Parts: sequence; structure tokens; C-alpha cells
Amino acid sequence: MANVLVLGGGFAGVIAAESLAQRLGPGNRISLISRHREFTFFPSLVRLAFGRCGLEDVFFDLIHAMRSQRVELIQAEISHYNPDERYVVIPGGRFEKHVNYDYLVFALGRRLAAERVPGFFEHAHHLLTVGAALKFGEAIKGFHHGHAVIGYCQDARLAVPVYETAFALDRLLRARGERDRVKITIISPEKPGDLLGGAAIFPALQKALNEHGIDFIPDFPVNRVTQMKVWAGNRQRIDYNLLMLIPPFQGTLEARYMGITDSSDYIRVDRHMRVTGAERMYAAGDSVNFPGPKMGHMAVLQGEIAAANLAAEIEGREAEASYDHQLMLVIDEGGKDSIYLHHKLWDEEILDLRQGRFWGWAKQMHARYWPRLHALRPIELAEE
Repeated sequence: MANVLVLGGGFAGVIAAESLAQRLGPGNRISLISRHREFTFFPSLVRLAFGRCGLEDVFFDLIHAMRSQRVELIQAEISHYNPDERYVVIPGGRFEKHVNYDYLVFALGRRLAAERVPGFFEHAHHLLTVGAALKFGEAIKGFHHGHAVIGYCQDARLAVPVYETAFALDRLLRARGERDRVKITIISPEKPGDLLGGAAIFPALQKALNEHGIDFIPDFPVNRVTQMKVWAGNRQRIDYNLLMLIPPFQGTLEARYMGITDSSDYIRVDRHMRVTGAERMYAAGDSVNFPGPKMGHMAVLQGEIAAANLAAEIEGREAEASYDHQLMLVIDEGGKDSIYLHHKLWDEEILDLRQGRFWGWAKQMHARYWPRLHALRPIELAEE
């Protein structure tokens, strides 16, 4: 009997736990530690901010889902680890509790390092938590004229919400009859398209931006935010009345002291999702050190690869699955210019680039049905 512990209740952790439960027999124990009892479907946060979906489309019951998959869910924070003796420590009232394991899957995601941009917390909105999305939604309701600046910081590793926010704001303002009173600008620390898989996507994206009257300013690495102004190197600045930025990402602090991370605290793994320099340990999702963007579909695939190879190790077989780092995204423009891209990042091959209304619709259908495929119920309907 193997005792497998999965850390993290996001895409990578949920998929890894679910896949392990399907691959391993009932004599094995699979546990998942999550900070929260709910699973958050992050791709829907832009729609939540603009009132196009509700909390029931974002929060899902993790307890029910894990129970149905034969996985024990432990809702807790993690105090520290002992990788040599293979246990993690969680708070337990007056006493700490040790949770032992034989094999570990680390899927605690990334940390928002907004403190690296002075003034971010005081002046900027973001869209990476439910609370922040709701707060940004309230700001949008009161925004009727001026300059909306939307962008991402150096090391943000996520660009899709930036473009979708700009398109959604354009649609909302046109519906209000206020579009001619607002200037919308996207700012990026990189050249056009870099975080979206390279320059191949940008002509299609630039065409969509032009048709919606949205400006794009590249090579603008935000280094501080003040009231009504966002600053970059060489004292470049842009005035704003509404500001939404994706902050820098960094690996989680929980892994820093285990000697398994790079200089940005991301965990070093091989293509089998095994942690470099550690035994019986795998990692997946935003916590790993693969280059490029951090996206949900990547976390899902990495969770599956980690589970496949961990199960093989438990059963005494060679690793059977290898991760292929690839980008697959849809930028939902809301109409005919919605963009689908499938790009292999390790061989620079563009597999597919398409545009059309279908892709925005397909993304919305995926957001609606993906939780159901994994036994996730809206949190309001959860059974206690």
C-alpha cells in the first residue's frame, strides 16, 4: 500500500489526485491538502468582473468532488515540511499535526509578488482572485470617462486576461453609449505577442485591437504605481483613471527551503514531472520552472503526467509519460475576432492559429462543462 499526498487544490492538484485514484487500486491511500474547501475556476474571473457570470460559475465544491474520486481532502494550511522523514506539518488547534506520506505531488501554484511593484496594492486592480475580480467589477460600474490602462508586469506569466479585459471593457462601454469618452490602452513589458507564443499571433491580435480602438504599448516594464500614474524604466509614465495589472509571479515560499527551486522559487522538474534532486517527489502546475506562461491547461496536463509516472513508480515500472510544453489558448474577443492558438513552445512550431466567433463560444462552453466532468458542484449546492 502506498500513501500518496498531493499538495494544492488547483487545476494541477485536483487532476493529479483524480488521475492517481483512477490508476491505483483501492489498497492505496490518496490525500489532497487544500487551503480552501472550494475549487476556483480562474478562467472565468474576467467574466465575473463584468457581470457575465455569477459566483456559482466560479466556486465549486472540492469536498464532494474528492469524495467521489476516493480521495481524502484535508482542508488546511501547511506549516512546513520534512522531506527526509516524509511528512508535512499542518496546524491543528493547540497542536500541530504531522501528515505522513510515501510519495508527494507538489501543486501549490505560484505566489503573486505584487510587493515588487511599489504602489501596486494601493492603486492597481488585478483579476487573480475572486475578491479582486469583484472589486474590479465595482470599479468598472463607476467608470464612465477617462483613460483605462490594462496590462501586465515583468514576470507576470499570464497575458490572456489582459486582452480579454480590454475587449470586454470596449463592449461594455459601447453598450452604455460611452465608448467615445474612454481611451483604452494595453501595456506590456515585452514585444508584441511574446507571452502568447511569439510574433506569429500578433498580426491577428493587432487587427482585433485596431477594430476595437484599443491602443497597445510594448516595452513598458512597470516598476511602480502612483495615484493616477503608472511608471516604467527611464521615467516613462502613463496617466490612468482605471488601472488593471497582472502582478509579477514567483514560486511559492513553501518550496524555497527544500533546496529544490531555482532563483525565482519555481521547482526544478524533468519532463516526467519528477522533482530534480528529490526522491519520490513530483511537481506540477504553476509551481514548476518551465519557461513561458502559466496557464490552466498546462497545469492539467502536468498533473496528468505526474500522476502517470508516479503510479508507474509505485508499481515498479519505468516512467511512461513525458510532458510536451505547449501553449493552447483562446482570447475571447466577444465576436468574429476571437483567437485560438495552439503552439509547441519547445520546438517553435505553430500548430494552429484560427479566428472566429466559434472560439469564444467554445471557451464559454468549456468553462461551463469542465467542472461537471470532474464532479465539481457549485459551492452553494454542496452537501455538508
